[in-house]
Amino acid sequence: MKKTVVLLFIFIAFKSNAQFSKGTFAKDPIINLENFDKQRIYWGYYLGINNFDFKMDYKTPGNDIAIKSTSGFNVGLVGDLKLHEYISLRFEPGLYYASRTFTYSGFANENDALREVKATYISFPLLIKFSSLRTGNVRPYLVGGVSTTLNLSSNSKSKEDNEQRKFRVKPWTNNYELGFGVDLYFEYFKFSPSIRGVFGFSDELIRDENPNSPWTGNIESMKTRAVLINFTFH
Repeated sequence: MKKTVVLLFIFIAFKSNAQFSKGTFAKDPIINLENFDKQRIYWGYYLGINNFDFKMDYKTPGNDIAIKSTSGFNVGLVGDLKLHEYISLRFEPGLYYASRTFTYSGFANENDALREVKATYISFPLLIKFSSLRTGNVRPYLVGGVSTTLNLSSNSKSKEDNEQRKFRVKPWTNNYELGFGVDLYFEYFKFSPSIRGVFGFSDELIRDENPNSPWTGNIESMKTRAVLINFTFH
């Protein structure tokens, strides 16, 4: 995945350099896809990487869980509905793969101290995109909205809990998302790299049957926090 992202960046840098040298900052710029944004509706797809974490609140501070997050990847579709010259409504359903490792203190056995929380998310973001005035072949934008996410790896229906090494979370979560990006207009397509933060609204943890469980008993709330980097093609 890292190699793929590096190669993609090199390709983008090469194409962007050619693009800009041909006209974006020239005296008489060559305007690509001049009428693209006049469309009422258009479609696209995105590829990207993510880093999912949790915001943890504890009943008794001082016995925090060490959380190590691993980068995952995203893939999805984009539908864009123009509402105004500078405002559009976007629907970006996607599939996200993520993984986090919890390390608990106070355990002599490593199998008890570690919990790997893997996730396969199907996300349904509904976003508002605020675009700036286009300058040549570049158009920055801000984006924000809400999303509902289904975790296919939640273990929510399992009767087992951490006593049997099964960490459980709720299958559905609601979030708000904020980010920014830039539209780059090439000769045959529009490319939009962006970065976005995801912030969960509510507690996602399913607690163990034992209220004094060393794995879940001290957790007041556990909410998703994530950073998404997407590369969108239209």
